[in-house]
Amino acid sequence: MILQALASYYEALLRQKKVAAPGWGPVKVSFALCIREDGTLERVLPLQTEQQRGNKTVLAPQILSLPAPVKRTVGVAANFLCDNSGYLLGVDQKGKPQRTAECFAACKALHEELFSDVDTPAARAVLAFFRTWQPEQAREHPALAERWEEILSGGNLVFRYEDRYVLEDPEIRRAWERHYSGTPVEDSPPMVCLVTGEVGPAEAVHPAIKGVPGAQSSGAALVSFNAPAFCSYGKEQNLNAPTSKYAAFAYTTALNHLLADRDHTFFAGDATVVFWAQSGETAYQDFFGGAFGDLYEERDLRDMARELCRGHKVEFDETMLDPNMDFYILGLSPNAARLSVRFFLRNTFGGFLEHIQAHRERLRIARPAYEKFEVPSLKALLDATVNQKSKDKQASPELTGEMLRAILNDTPYPATLLNGVVLRIRAEHAVTWARAAILKAYYLKKPYKEIPEKEVLTVSLNEASTNIPYNLGRLFSVLEAIQQSANPGINATIKDKYFNSASATPAVVFPVLINLAQKHLKKLAEGQRIYFEKQLQAILDKLGEDFPNRLNLPQQGAFQLGYYHQTQARYQKKEEN
Repeated sequence: MILQALASYYEALLRQKKVAAPGWGPVKVSFALCIREDGTLERVLPLQTEQQRGNKTVLAPQILSLPAPVKRTVGVAANFLCDNSGYLLGVDQKGKPQRTAECFAACKALHEELFSDVDTPAARAVLAFFRTWQPEQAREHPALAERWEEILSGGNLVFRYEDRYVLEDPEIRRAWERHYSGTPVEDSPPMVCLVTGEVGPAEAVHPAIKGVPGAQSSGAALVSFNAPAFCSYGKEQNLNAPTSKYAAFAYTTALNHLLADRDHTFFAGDATVVFWAQSGETAYQDFFGGAFGDLYEERDLRDMARELCRGHKVEFDETMLDPNMDFYILGLSPNAARLSVRFFLRNTFGGFLEHIQAHRERLRIARPAYEKFEVPSLKALLDATVNQKSKDKQASPELTGEMLRAILNDTPYPATLLNGVVLRIRAEHAVTWARAAILKAYYLKKPYKEIPEKEVLTVSLNEASTNIPYNLGRLFSVLEAIQQSANPGINATIKDKYFNSASATPAVVFPVLINLAQKHLKKLAEGQRIYFEKQLQAILDKLGEDFPNRLNLPQQGAFQLGYYHQTQARYQKKEEN
């Protein structure tokens, strides 16, 4: 399913001329070898250009559309008309002269094979170069001496003839395309492709996927079989899951295109997440990236999202967005030389937006004045489960993946999310905005009966609620406020000493706290004392005479929400005054 979706996306991009045709691809090139008609090396032309990398301007290789490079493992495999110094010049810095000689010989043989039926000046010049070049004399060559170390550093080289790249020759391009599409049967036997369903040469080793942080810089494999235990029926490598040369090129090109587009890529834990619409139009990616990020706070974007959720088309960036367009989200994580699929989700564009909208509505809760966003971001939710004073401040990759799936599929949130929040509240005695939002959203979505009553899962303080745990949380907040008013500037309040025990065993703690509050009330001015006494009496009337002996986990969640709502209401009144 993943490969089919990516292959279909490749075809959409190809129609829009955003990617190269089969057999071609973007390649980073550092230098051009300018050769004469007789094959002699005339000069070396640097191709690096100044590029912005963060706040710095650096010299970086140019990206040219060239023959798709082979995927190298430990064997010798040459590329056509573009490769490193070991293959094109027979020299490198690895200290293995025999292997370097084999690389140069393989490159020479490949070009003699492909140019056997090509008779153009550029082709004759390249063949003459390989036939006359002496690798052992390369170091003394005047054209290489000035940039010797840079050339040996591993950057790619290409050929130029008469001030043009050799690959601009139409006959040479056709020769490569014939070679690419007509691989010998013994290397790629004809099989039924699992992606397209057509019979054709199967690709034994798929092209590399680049751009996933943590994976090998040279590229990693999404599909691979590298041990006998993974193989069956005598098949080797990827012939165990036959994919045609075209399909392998299509899906890897599409995925590399997505990963190279950092504007439409985001990171969640160790997962790199890419997303795309089946039509290949970038407006869908732009809108989704904004809806899943901070740009959703903009009014126009929210209004358009609501229209899409209702099934109406909207115009965005001169593109008419269709809520019924198929949309895909793929999360990849590094795993040695391969990639792990964290998740792969498919839905309509409008369907994903509906799920994001429902998630945001569940999170909506009274927020402090200093918070500029309406609801906590995904990062803020994950950070709320981790000690931000520890060395490792990142949430677990597993929780990150589970959270993304829960949000985008509109399914219950993972239990590990609640566990992480409860542990942090108990450790820090703090119910922050993000943690309160998590408690509310988690219990609203939980499909079990043992959850707090809906009357406590509100955006702001519900003074009419008769829920006992919720009102106990409110009572604790009022008692804390009384202590702070009676002792301005106090370093530690009852929250630091009694919060956990009050939310777990109220009958043991609250009689002590109420007696303590009576002493604090005597220190207050008459007007302030009457104000707090009215608040205390209103809440105590709802609690009755006896406090519960013990509260279970959902009831403790109601307690924490009651505490947060009451505290936040107190701060909001201060801001209004």
